[in-house]
Amino acid sequence: MRYVGIIMILFLLISCCKISEPDTEPPAVPRGVISITGDRAVYLQWYPNNEKDLAGYNVYRNYSPGGFFDLIETVFTPYFVDYNVTNGVTYYYAVSAFDEAGNESDLSPDLVYDTPRPEGTDILKSYLTDPFESGFDFSSGEVLPYDGTQTDIYYEYDTLYEIHYMNCANDSTDIQDFGYMDDLDGINYAPEYGWSYLGWVELIVGHGYIVWTRDNHFAKFRIVDYGNGWCKFDWAYQIDEGNRELAPPGTRESLNEVQ
Repeated sequence: MRYVGIIMILFLLISCCKISEPDTEPPAVPRGVISITGDRAVYLQWYPNNEKDLAGYNVYRNYSPGGFFDLIETVFTPYFVDYNVTNGVTYYYAVSAFDEAGNESDLSPDLVYDTPRPEGTDILKSYLTDPFESGFDFSSGEVLPYDGTQTDIYYEYDTLYEIHYMNCANDSTDIQDFGYMDDLDGINYAPEYGWSYLGWVELIVGHGYIVWTRDNHFAKFRIVDYGNGWCKFDWAYQIDEGNRELAPPGTRESLNEVQ
């Protein structure tokens, strides 16, 4: 009976013990990665993972869509701001998720690329009354004379009809009205068509406008306010020649494999 009792105790002990297997399953690949173009910054965001043992995310970057991606940051929220960038340079991004056991997912298949660009806010005065403070050069972000050699656009106010205009400073610059938008980020890409054949547009508060400069750069501005002979506008400029990207969301392309 003694042996039977010992056997029963051993059986109970063994049956109560559970063998814990190591966790080798990685989290799901992050989804919905997008970028937002900034001035000397790129803003990244994605859908949060739902794993209970999720520990964080790794953000990777490259200068081309293929090849090796460098780990640039580990974050614990589904967003990241990359300030270590240069305006006019294109960067490619991918994101992975990792859990408490150290398992890491594959990189996000939607490779995001973005090109940060300058932006600002300025005030112009009508060239009819203040010719030296009516023009604007997007490449330098400076207010210039309306007929300056580097001037891209210049402002005009019609006192008789109380109408505000923005004129192209030369025949090689194009402009178009992109319609009403809540903020400057409402314009994300410069189109190929729709440019004004007149070389000027009427300004409306809240409307966004796109400029194609004589040296093949793209810019945008939005009228914040205007008054008797002046206008205030937000602007952004793409210093990468021929690059039509101006604002969020960043462009995404699905890849078969990201190394």
